[in-house]
Amino acid sequence: MIQVRSQALSLLLLCALAITPACDSDSRKIEVQENVLPVVDFGHARVSVELAVDRATQAKGLMFRKSMPEDQGMLFIFDRPKQMSFWMRNTYLPLDIGFFTADGVLREIYPLYPHDENSRKSIRFDLVYALETNQGWFERHGLKPGDKFDPMSIRNP
Repeated sequence: MIQVRSQALSLLLLCALAITPACDSDSRKIEVQENVLPVVDFGHARVSVELAVDRATQAKGLMFRKSMPEDQGMLFIFDRPKQMSFWMRNTYLPLDIGFFTADGVLREIYPLYPHDENSRKSIRFDLVYALETNQGWFERHGLKPGDKFDPMSIRNP
């Protein structure tokens, strides 16, 4: 009886070990998919974005980053229209910031400089989105006030 239990336990252990690699590979696939960034598409230009939708993420923003890929940024999404105000405390990267109305229309673009603790305030009070990119990104892609993205199209590629 003990020998039968021992064999059954050994067989059970062997089966568990056999399926473990399959579980690991599936979890790696899921992890990769979770790390895919949403894309903001302007038609002739696209930028992958990290989303800042809660206060903690919005407060930290791109602080402490030493580099960022060229076509990547951070999209701040606010729950109601407002005047925007951003500073660069603990931010090492020179950035541009674009401010957008709820319909995705780009209204204002400003350069932001590393460690500048003076607030950059928007002129308008009806803004819902702010997009931070590497400095010069908007100009390099020919984007200017009046250009638009569809907020409903922010999606994974």
